[in-house]
Amino acid sequence: MTFSICVRESYVDADGDDQHRFGVAVTTRLPGVGALCPFASEHGAVATQALTNVELGEKGMDYLEDGLAVDDALRALLNADDGRAERQLHGVGSEATFAFTGDDCLGWAGHREGDDYTVAGNLLAGEGVVEATADAYERNADADEPLAKRLIDALGAGHAAGGDKRDDLAIQSAAVVVTSTEDRETEPYYNDLRVDATETPLRDLRETFSMAREGYEAALEKYAEE
Repeated sequence: MTFSICVRESYVDADGDDQHRFGVAVTTRLPGVGALCPFASEHGAVATQALTNVELGEKGMDYLEDGLAVDDALRALLNADDGRAERQLHGVGSEATFAFTGDDCLGWAGHREGDDYTVAGNLLAGEGVVEATADAYERNADADEPLAKRLIDALGAGHAAGGDKRDDLAIQSAAVVVTSTEDRETEPYYNDLRVDATETPLRDLRETFSMAREGYEAALEKYAEE
């Protein structure tokens, strides 16, 4: 029912300090995916999907905050989950990645892991959806655009490759969340966005990002002047 991407990136802030940012973006042919699937903090990013178990995302983030590596954290949660054969769970931590697709997930279902990202999906048109999403992120990983936009664009590539195969479900949703280890006075407004019910989720999420970015830059300018 879903495909998603989780990402870890390193960067240097304005003060010259090393930082990490984590992002997760997801879309599906059901409403309200942003309330159920994506999780992110300054410790990592996780997506829980297929027969969604929100507790896997919530507890996964708790384990990461406690200092557990993402692969150990998510594997431990799955080992304790009787429904794991129907789950899809993936994410990135400060050093590792993890991706799991249960044997009973509905097809096409699968995942791909890179050095600093994971992509997973189920009920897709085919493997090409996951591959296109991952390839698009890799192509733009060093681009100057905010991570939130690049994640939305990566989902757009997956959608163009076929996306969710359930064409009979018109009402869809999408979400993106980006966090950072950097201590900022004002978090960019475009780093936590959701489109909960629409027939064009990625187009609407892209437009929402553009407006949120414009609003953030206008607010910075206004308060800098005051």
